[in-house]
Amino acid sequence: MRRIAIVGAGQGGLHLALGLNGRGYEVTVHAARRPDEVRAGSILSTQVMYGPALALERAAGLNLWEAGTPRLGALRTTAADTAVTAPFDEPAQSVDQRVKTARWLELFEERGGRVEYGTVGPEQLERIAGAHDLTVVATGRGPLSELFGRDERHSPYDGPRRTLVAVYVHGMRSPSDAPGPQLRVSPAEGHGEFFAFDGTSFDGPCGMLMWEAVPGGPLDRWQDLPGGPDAVVERSLELLRTHAPWEYELCAGAEPTDAGAALVGAVTPVVRHPVAQVAPGRHVLGMADTVVVNDPMTGQGANSAARCADGYLRAILAHGDAPFDRTWMLRTFAAFWEHARHAVAFTNLLLAGPLPEHVRRVLVAATAHPEVAHRYANGFADPVRFQDWLLDEDRADAYLAAVTGRQVTDA
Repeated sequence: MRRIAIVGAGQGGLHLALGLNGRGYEVTVHAARRPDEVRAGSILSTQVMYGPALALERAAGLNLWEAGTPRLGALRTTAADTAVTAPFDEPAQSVDQRVKTARWLELFEERGGRVEYGTVGPEQLERIAGAHDLTVVATGRGPLSELFGRDERHSPYDGPRRTLVAVYVHGMRSPSDAPGPQLRVSPAEGHGEFFAFDGTSFDGPCGMLMWEAVPGGPLDRWQDLPGGPDAVVERSLELLRTHAPWEYELCAGAEPTDAGAALVGAVTPVVRHPVAQVAPGRHVLGMADTVVVNDPMTGQGANSAARCADGYLRAILAHGDAPFDRTWMLRTFAAFWEHARHAVAFTNLLLAGPLPEHVRRVLVAATAHPEVAHRYANGFADPVRFQDWLLDEDRADAYLAAVTGRQVTDA
C-alpha cells in the first residue's frame, strides 16, 4: 500500500485526501487545527465557487451544502447610476470555509483516514517526506510555503495590491429588481472594490461582504479598527454611505453572524516553483495556494484549489506503482499550470493600476452590449476563456469592434 502525506487541511488538501481515501492508498493529513477549533475560529475567506469547480466537488461527493446554499445566478456590477447584470451559465455558490473544511476533516477520519494534528515546520517536513512515497504540501501560509522558491516570471508584485476585509452578516437585502441572489461588485475607480453576495454559514444562509481597498486610498480605513466583526460592519456602513450608497441601503440592517465573522489582512500575489527539496534526493510537491497565490478579487483561489486537487488525484491514480520522483512532480504541476496560468494572468491584469485601457473599453462596452457583459462575467468561472480576447489587447479590441460595429476608439 502506497503511503501519501498531505500537509494542510484546506480546500485543496482535503479534496485530494478524500479522493485518495478508499482507493488503496494510506493517506495521512497533517492539520494545524481540529475541526472544533476551525469552527470556533475566524472566517478564512469569502470564497465563491463557480460552476466548473462545483462540478468537481459534486463528482467527488463533497457537495454537502449544495441544496441549502443560495445559488448566485449573475454578476451585477454597479457604479454610480449604472448597473450591469450578466447571467452566469451555471450558478455559483459560497460556503463558509470553516463549515466546509471542518466537516471534510471529520469525514476523512470517519472514512478511516489518519489525521495528525499540530503545526508542521520545515524540520518536521523532512521526516514526513522520508516516511511516505509522496508528500504534498497544501498550505499557503507560514514557513512551509517559503520552501518553494518564488517564480519571478509570473510574480510581478512584491507586496499586496489590496487591503482585504471580509465579514459575514445577517440582514443584508438583495436589490428589488434582482430575480434571485447575485454576486454584486461596486468598483471605485482607482480606489478598490466592494463585493456582496449570499452564502451559507453555521446557521444557514447569510450575506458575505468583502472590501478590496487600494493601500493608502479612501477605502483603506482598517488599520485603526479595534477589532471584531461589529467594528468591521460599522466601518463598512460608513464607507458604503459615501462610496456605494446603493449598497448602503441593502446593508444598513446588517449584523455579524458570529464572533469570528470578520477578517482583515492582505495577500501578495505570487507563483512559486512547485517542487522543494527537503533533503538530498528527497522532494515534496506543492499544490494550490502553496505555489499559486491569487488576490481574492477574481475569486480564483478555491476554484483553482479544486482543480488542482482533481488534477493531482488523477495523476496519482494514473502513476501506478512508479516512483513519485521530481520529474513526475514537475509534470503533474505543469498540467495544473495550464489552467492556473490564465487565472493568474487575469487576476494580475485587474490588479494593475491604473486599469489597462483595453479592459476599461471592455467594461464600458459591457454596459451597452449584453453579449460583452455575459462573456466577461462567465470568464470568472474559467479564465482560460479570456486567453482569446481579454488577456490580449489586440484581440480584445477586435472583438469589441465586431460586436459594436465601430472602431474601439469610438466605443
